[in-house]
Amino acid sequence: MRRSEKEITDESAIEAIINSSIVCRLALSDGDQPYIVPLSFGYQDRTLYFHSALEGKKIDIIKKNNRICFEFDVNTEIIEAEKACKWGLKYQSVIGFGKAVFVEDFEEKQKALSIIISQYSNRNFQFPDKAIKKTVIIKIEIESMTGKHSL
Repeated sequence: MRRSEKEITDESAIEAIINSSIVCRLALSDGDQPYIVPLSFGYQDRTLYFHSALEGKKIDIIKKNNRICFEFDVNTEIIEAEKACKWGLKYQSVIGFGKAVFVEDFEEKQKALSIIISQYSNRNFQFPDKAIKKTVIIKIEIESMTGKHSL
């Protein structure tokens, strides 16, 4: 990282950013064309989970190239100044890399859906078997991630 004074190295601080996020941006590569999509997500034990319909652009891309990049950001705020070059932005962010895999096991899909919903609610939900079967779960075991802040 070029600006080492902005780097967040503490794993618990990085996880706090992820846990307080409501959107994960998932970046994919479709040949020479980048593709990024904002998603709801779940996070547990250095693993990200996403749910999807059975087909679509991100599914097609992941089947061809499962290498991904992800991004989270929280606490963003514009810092105004008199001079244009003095404007800035406060933020905390996490960027990471991993490989996407499709979860096929029914019980693991059920667990992943519970992890996803727990990102947004403390309530427990039951997922109908029919809905689970019609849902794709994408699992990303995180290979590396870094945090950055500007306060």
